[in-house]
Amino acid sequence: MIETDTKLRKPPLQQFKSVWPDLWALIRPRRGLLAFGLLLMVVNRVSGMGLPATSKILVDDILLKHRTDWLLPLVAGLVAATLIQGVSSFALTQLLSKAAQRLIAELRQKIQAHIARLPVAYYDSNKTGTLVSRIMSDVEGVRNLIGTGLVEFVGGLMTATLALAVLIAINPIMTLVACVCLAAFACLLKRAFVTIRPIYRERGKINAEVTGRLTESLGGVRVIKGYHAEEREREVFAGGVRRLLDNVLRTLTATSLMTLASIFLMGIVGAIVMYMGSRQVLDGTLTLGSFFTYNILLGYVAAPVIGIISIGTQITEAIAGLDRMREVLGERPEDDDPQRTRVMPEGPVSLRFEGVNFAYEADKPALKNVSFIAEPGTVTALVGSSGSGKSTIISLIAAFYKPVSGRILVGNVDQSWVRLDDYRSALGVVLQESFLFDGTIRENVAFSRPRSSDEEIRRVCQIARVDEFADKFQKGYDTVVGERGVKLSGGQRQRISIARALLADPRILILDEATSSLDSESEAMIQQGLSHLMAGRTTFVIAHRLSTIRRADQILVVEAGEILERGTHGQLFAARGRYHDLYTRQHGLEANLFLAPGEGDTVAEEKDPQPAAKEPAVNSPMNPMSGI
Repeated sequence: MIETDTKLRKPPLQQFKSVWPDLWALIRPRRGLLAFGLLLMVVNRVSGMGLPATSKILVDDILLKHRTDWLLPLVAGLVAATLIQGVSSFALTQLLSKAAQRLIAELRQKIQAHIARLPVAYYDSNKTGTLVSRIMSDVEGVRNLIGTGLVEFVGGLMTATLALAVLIAINPIMTLVACVCLAAFACLLKRAFVTIRPIYRERGKINAEVTGRLTESLGGVRVIKGYHAEEREREVFAGGVRRLLDNVLRTLTATSLMTLASIFLMGIVGAIVMYMGSRQVLDGTLTLGSFFTYNILLGYVAAPVIGIISIGTQITEAIAGLDRMREVLGERPEDDDPQRTRVMPEGPVSLRFEGVNFAYEADKPALKNVSFIAEPGTVTALVGSSGSGKSTIISLIAAFYKPVSGRILVGNVDQSWVRLDDYRSALGVVLQESFLFDGTIRENVAFSRPRSSDEEIRRVCQIARVDEFADKFQKGYDTVVGERGVKLSGGQRQRISIARALLADPRILILDEATSSLDSESEAMIQQGLSHLMAGRTTFVIAHRLSTIRRADQILVVEAGEILERGTHGQLFAARGRYHDLYTRQHGLEANLFLAPGEGDTVAEEKDPQPAAKEPAVNSPMNPMSGI
């Protein structure tokens, strides 16, 4: 924080230099447009000098010397200059303002695309609302760097320079006094902007935090209402709004003080010029027309200096936003790895963990020396208590993270060498919390393969039993499911997720409590579809209902980041270890307890430590996929 504040409190010139490479990257493709804008600005400012240029002639020649024949041409020239100024102002606004809005749209797309490529760890450490603010709000101020803000700033300086040259020609002494006063004010502005920039940067952070909390509150409205926490959320949000208000008030205090100083300074300059100019007019050393012209031109010099307060503030805000954008764009995308050059092996693939260690935080290992192999066409089930490391293993399989040490082999290729787009194209995931987008049933199913035909979509929906409820809706598969699928039940959302995975036709399948929200009848039917999905694929299952994974090819018992036991259901149950403990606790059984009559098959399987060879997983109606 200290380093950031030190950086932000550098002199404005150094601050501008620090962001110039990023600013030039934005300007370069539009340099022709900006050059034309500057040309229009020159025309606009020169034509705007018509009024002061005609004042001297009007007073000294037409009024005092009664040259009335000059009046009409003078008025016509002034009207023409005003017309040119108005047209050029309109053209500038149309040209640069629209260009700035297009740039904002491009930047939002660029930042969103970049954030989408960042690793999962980045999302873990940043709130959703914060990222939304980065995409939508931080780029807004950039329009002042590319649009009319910067051009008006440069145009004001040009007008001031032209007016200053004329002032020096009219009266060097008065101009020198005025310039000394303006220089003092410029020093004050320089100091003020060094102070204001950190405030604007802090505002961006506070705004992101408040937006993040608001996003969470709106997304979790059912939890909030369920616990009658509306008042607490109101207080939390109000606290964030007050912090934002305090920041804005600090900014307004600083800018109002600068405005006060500018008005006071302009009053002093005006009084000095009035006194000195009046004395010179009375002494006959300065004409009345020159005095009027001088006063008008003095306003042209002072106006840009005063305008620096508003325009400079906007540019300062834009630079702060550019800093925050640069932070995001400086994050390295997960697919930007020169080591990832290999493509996925063809056909069914095995997946092997070799001495894998992983930690989310240093000195806090989440996995310790994990080793196992999952062959093609087999089902590997992960069981264990909450926080044991099951989800971490799944995250590594999905390449959301990289091992700290050890390696994961896909076939015979190190997973860290495989191109992420190629690897994830071969991956299918069905999570316990089924995430759906605010679109139609058809769009959510087709998310895994957008170009699928209606026939393909309907086929997988029949397998996943989506058709059972979709056909009952008035709009069928075109029914909008609402944000996160809120208009559907949990079981309906999971069926759509399963259909989505079926449509993806993955080679590596991850099922995390995939049928936990289904009733027993629906689960039994969907198991058959899942069995079809698992055929020939390397499947990983997390299931808390241990009865659903008894037919897995191998069960890994994970505790405290280590694999304590491995084997089939029969082997692990007979071993009377951790798996036996978990299973009997869940089913309320003792190791040698017989079940009620009619459940003999289950009892036999539990009593026999070496169960009879089972049929291939794909032919079993009780396939472990069920519990997934």
